[in-house]
Amino acid sequence: MTIQIGDRLPDATFRLMTSDGPGARTTADIFAGKTVILFAVPGAFTPTCHKNHMPGFVANAEAFKAKGVDAIYATSTNDVFVLDAWQKASGAVDKVGVLADGSADFAKAIGLDNDMSAFGMGMRSKRYAMLVKDGVVVQLNIEDAPGKADVSGAEALLKQL
Repeated sequence: MTIQIGDRLPDATFRLMTSDGPGARTTADIFAGKTVILFAVPGAFTPTCHKNHMPGFVANAEAFKAKGVDAIYATSTNDVFVLDAWQKASGAVDKVGVLADGSADFAKAIGLDNDMSAFGMGMRSKRYAMLVKDGVVVQLNIEDAPGKADVSGAEALLKQL
């Protein structure tokens, strides 16, 4: 079942790069007591993700913070090393954090996984953006096709705040 507005995020563990190398953070670590934007991309460095989706959140990071958002994170089924490189290449350091969901466990747990095996990409996440307050989804924008970042883009979410 797909997660809905009003639902609490499930317990999950993401991987991210720390000063000591790859580390783990749980949904509780990331979302408890905070207002957080989480957006998902099917794959780092893929055309729509790299040229459209991530840049919108980087460009609007300060506008989101002015509206009370504590943090912005991108998640993808890529590994932590790929996401670390993507964050740096996208100019997202200190603006948008990256959370690796390498086995798509989180995507599956919220019902937003997408089998892209027919395209040689394996299990991925659907493209979406959500606003989460203290672990509860208060806004959820799911894209109807992986090559689009319209309803899940930064500008659309910013207008909803």
